[in-house]
Amino acid sequence: MESVSEYFGSMVFDDRVMKATLPEKVYSSLRKTIDEGAQLDIGVANAVADAMKDWAISKGATHFTHWFQPLTGITAEKHDSFITPAPDGGVLMEFSGKELIKGEPDASSFPSGGLRATFEARGYTAWDPTSYAFIKGKTLCIPTAFCSYGGHALDKKTPLLRSMEALNKQALRILRLFGNTTAKCVRSSVGPEQEYFLITKEMYEKRPDLRFTGRTLFGAKPPKGQEMDDHYFGVIKPRVAAYMEELNSELWKLGILAKTEHNEVAPAQHELAPIYTTTNIACDHNQLTMEIMQKVAAKHGLVCLLHEKPFAGVNGSGKHNNWSIATDAGQNLLSPGETPYENAQFLLFLCAVIKAVDDYQDLLRIAVATAGNDHRLGANEAPPAVVSIFLGDELNGVLEAIENGTPYHGAEKTQMTLGVDVLPRFSRDTTDRNRTSPFAFTGNKFEFRMLGSSNSIACANIMLNSAVAESLKSYADRLEGAADFKTALNELIKKTIKDHKRIIFNGNGYDDSWIKEAEARGLQNFRTTADCMPHLLDKKNVDMLTSHKVYSEAELKSRCEIMLENYCKTIVIEANTMIDMAKTQIAPAVEAYTADVAKSATAKKALDSNLACTYETGLVRKLSSLTDRIALKTEALESSLLSLHNAEDIISESAMIRDKLLPAMSELRVVCDEAETLTAKSYWPFPTYADLLFGVK
Repeated sequence: MESVSEYFGSMVFDDRVMKATLPEKVYSSLRKTIDEGAQLDIGVANAVADAMKDWAISKGATHFTHWFQPLTGITAEKHDSFITPAPDGGVLMEFSGKELIKGEPDASSFPSGGLRATFEARGYTAWDPTSYAFIKGKTLCIPTAFCSYGGHALDKKTPLLRSMEALNKQALRILRLFGNTTAKCVRSSVGPEQEYFLITKEMYEKRPDLRFTGRTLFGAKPPKGQEMDDHYFGVIKPRVAAYMEELNSELWKLGILAKTEHNEVAPAQHELAPIYTTTNIACDHNQLTMEIMQKVAAKHGLVCLLHEKPFAGVNGSGKHNNWSIATDAGQNLLSPGETPYENAQFLLFLCAVIKAVDDYQDLLRIAVATAGNDHRLGANEAPPAVVSIFLGDELNGVLEAIENGTPYHGAEKTQMTLGVDVLPRFSRDTTDRNRTSPFAFTGNKFEFRMLGSSNSIACANIMLNSAVAESLKSYADRLEGAADFKTALNELIKKTIKDHKRIIFNGNGYDDSWIKEAEARGLQNFRTTADCMPHLLDKKNVDMLTSHKVYSEAELKSRCEIMLENYCKTIVIEANTMIDMAKTQIAPAVEAYTADVAKSATAKKALDSNLACTYETGLVRKLSSLTDRIALKTEALESSLLSLHNAEDIISESAMIRDKLLPAMSELRVVCDEAETLTAKSYWPFPTYADLLFGVK
């Protein structure tokens, strides 16, 4: 049996394979393209394609695909075989550099947000050589960017790569000011922790709401939930352990650095955390991880739920985006250094993040906005919809000392004159972790905790990279022309702290008092996708994102429309599912039980006319009232759905859904859930929360 070290990355055309299969000159040229963004020569592409094909065939592959990430939020692929006709009637196995570099999938059915007409089908995929190709099943998957015939980005990877380049450009300007002339590039790195639920496939198939929407639209609270905190980090059940073991194996074959696994807070909830890596690769890996989670679950008779809030009243699932920046030499720019100069550099990059999060808090909220995540944010289990930064007491004390020009009363009493005195040395873990903060500093990285579990991490990192790039640009513009660098640096850091300290909050983000305080500070509180998404097109956001060439204005307009359409369609599907379940399953079940209880009362009276049958009579009254209310609330929901046809545009439709449709859905759920608590289990048409949450043994 192979050890992990032997099969890790065995299905990846990684650096080890390239070094072993490519001529030295070809390998060196490709590395220059990967590391420095040098132009890719077609001769090099042909050599790489040939080696890639031979390697893939040796692993059993028969097809190749340009694997891309359209604006659906999931991945896409069109498979082509390696075969080409031979003169003698047989076939040859061929794969050219041209096929490697560019593909042409039909783009007509992917979301475009008005970037092209419906009849314009042409789209292009372009190889991303910085993300290794891999084999999935019998197909060689080549990570690519996806654009329209007119050159507009139709995917999530292209803007991500652009944002990484923007961050690289501005960070290098800052490093040069600090005398670093050797760094060739600065990359952001990410480690996305992935939360998920596992339920049995048998129960999943009996729940139309789970099958159609990924979450339960009905469900009364079970007798026991997560109150005892006995599931968190508890002993992993054998069936789940077997699933995790196979999941790890499949991920490791693809070079995905799955590191940590454990039970999460809610019953049936679990988490997988990887070691973090370069952002675009981490994004590819997370998309693969979600896909493989679901495939492996099916093999074990399970279903993996990635919805942010599959169960009401039970903790939802997030995706914690651990973000950092480092040079190609491995210097983490969010780690304090050994010298005054290194510490001044650390503080400047730290301030750049603080400024970015404060200036573009709306973009960070927009980046995690989905119909599913709206249920989770602020639900006393996840960060609120208000964006803030947690730094911890020690680092916060350092910044306050700098702002006020006073000694820092920490481990060392040191006057904070940047570039002259030594910052107090502090280790990675200088304070307790804050689980309630949306954006927490955790030693040498920031943990952005607002992402929903099904989200692509691309959007959050696009906005984070771009906003930090903008901060660094403003710093570089000011410092490059300064007569006295140290004085200008000191003043710049002081000004940043003073201007943006409102975004720093080290307290309990779950506390209602914080929301009031945040509003008093002038922080934004966009509770829903409908509230925040239109702000994507605010002038300051458009100006920043277009100036760094992360998006064009047309691409931003398309994203706003696509995300609002997705929000509206998601909730409309949920509403239609609720109506169907209420009419065809819940109401008939309650009616049937009511009729049988009434029959029981009649039978008892026939035996003894003096019996009051108080229990049966009272229950029949309650159930009859509930069926009437179910009918009324169902009609009200149908009416709310019909009213959406009066919406003038997607923004007004999303507002109507927020204000009318969601409340109508909530009202129908309340009466149906009450009916569940009064209806005999044998009559209830689908598995209950107790069945679902405790069904995996």
